[in-house]
Amino acid sequence: MSTFLIEPGAKLANRYRLDHVVSETGGATRWKATDETLARPVAVWTFADGFPRTSEVVHAARATSRIPDARVTQVFDADDTSAVPYVVEEWVIGSSLSELLAQGPMEPERAAGLVAEAAEAIAAAHASGLHHLGLTPGKLMWSSGGAVKVTGIGVDAALLGNNVPHPGAVDAQGLGSLLYAAITGYWPGGPQSGLPGAPQGPMGPYPPGQLRQGVSEPLAAITTRAALPQLVGQLVPGPPITSPAEFCAALAEVPRLIPLPVSPTEAVPQPEQGTSRRTGEFGSTNGQRRGSREDAAPARNAARSAPASRTEQRTARQEGGSLRKVLVGVVAVVLLAAVVTGAWIVGTMVGGGDETPDPGASASEEATDSVEPEPLAIGSARGFDPMPNGDGDEHSQNAPLAFDQKPDTGWSTQGYWDPLSDQKAGVGLLLDLESGQEVHEVDLMLSGGTHGVEIRVGDSDEVSDEESLDASLPIAWSGSVDGEQTITLDEGATGRYVLVWFTELPQVDGDWRGTINEVEVRGT
Repeated sequence: MSTFLIEPGAKLANRYRLDHVVSETGGATRWKATDETLARPVAVWTFADGFPRTSEVVHAARATSRIPDARVTQVFDADDTSAVPYVVEEWVIGSSLSELLAQGPMEPERAAGLVAEAAEAIAAAHASGLHHLGLTPGKLMWSSGGAVKVTGIGVDAALLGNNVPHPGAVDAQGLGSLLYAAITGYWPGGPQSGLPGAPQGPMGPYPPGQLRQGVSEPLAAITTRAALPQLVGQLVPGPPITSPAEFCAALAEVPRLIPLPVSPTEAVPQPEQGTSRRTGEFGSTNGQRRGSREDAAPARNAARSAPASRTEQRTARQEGGSLRKVLVGVVAVVLLAAVVTGAWIVGTMVGGGDETPDPGASASEEATDSVEPEPLAIGSARGFDPMPNGDGDEHSQNAPLAFDQKPDTGWSTQGYWDPLSDQKAGVGLLLDLESGQEVHEVDLMLSGGTHGVEIRVGDSDEVSDEESLDASLPIAWSGSVDGEQTITLDEGATGRYVLVWFTELPQVDGDWRGTINEVEVRGT
């Protein structure tokens, strides 16, 4: 029996200092701790003497560390041979789903995007033979770095005993319950993690479409098929969803937005969902959920104030630049006319002459030089991850969100374990202008940190390796971009395709990921 006293201030492996208890689960204690070697917060599991599943938890943690998905909470260390067995995990700084829902439910499309990310992580775990079995609103995190994280994969299942006959169905129902909560603000199985239990009808919790207006029929059906399988065949068509993979496939068929929730203190008024960010013209809005709690999702999911005014600022800069160029042109014409007139007078006095220069020609050339590039229509786009080191696609379903004129949506790469240099030449977003265009400027709004960027323009998207990439889509500009930047192609470039190519990605909560919130291509 160990004589080591597990209390705040104790240190494991001469490295991990236990700060305070976060939770206890039948003999297993989760601590917030500090890794003194790397000076970072971590989560540490310790186990009471006689806890029957210590080895299972440690082995599950080691297996979890091998799941190739950045949305799975990282496992840094695990040891069941020391005097005090322990598991050390990533400490996720951010907001849980229950905290995100404190002011009300999310927009349905945003809820679908958030839970879809979690579902993909759970599906990846199942493919590796690991499960969760305890999905709650506290296990789904939106990190401060802007990434989805699912805590407890593998470890929670081992803590619970792992002897469940149909773990796929359990996790599918857990994902459905997360989606139900994100849409309605209620938990279908009773109060959970600070959320109230869903109102009950004769057959159990009401389906989400009866609690919240504006939820599309396909999304409401998917939620019910997963979270409330007892209602399938009676209130909704189709079979129950019984695995995370089925859940992912179903959500792939409905509109969803990438999850970019912001805290209420950062939110500012924005045009409602379905309106143009530039014109404010009315499109469509989601209705409010019936009940005492207001649907505060639009306020919570509004973009930060800086992105909200960037288009107007850019327009003002362009208008100011045009005015300055016109004034400069007028002054230049006047001076040129004065010089030409003076030269003509001198020439006449000295040697005579009867030809008068045409100052209008120079004025015409100056006017031509002052033409401002205009936005070019983007017909379509796709995530670009060419072989041999890529799989040909990179979240293409989200590509249109990069040019929807909404800075709170966007396209992101997958999460990588390094900035890209050890894995591939790059990855990016390929924009199809649908015909050859002369490109002069590219406006980028990126998030997450500094990206290594190349702007490539060409007429072919047939790329199989780095050599054919250079031939089909030659580099028109390269450099680093952090935040919003207007990239000017000094020589201009002509082509049908514009590729925003990332050669280096920023680190976001332990993995590397690139994000384009908005892109605009301008030319003449």
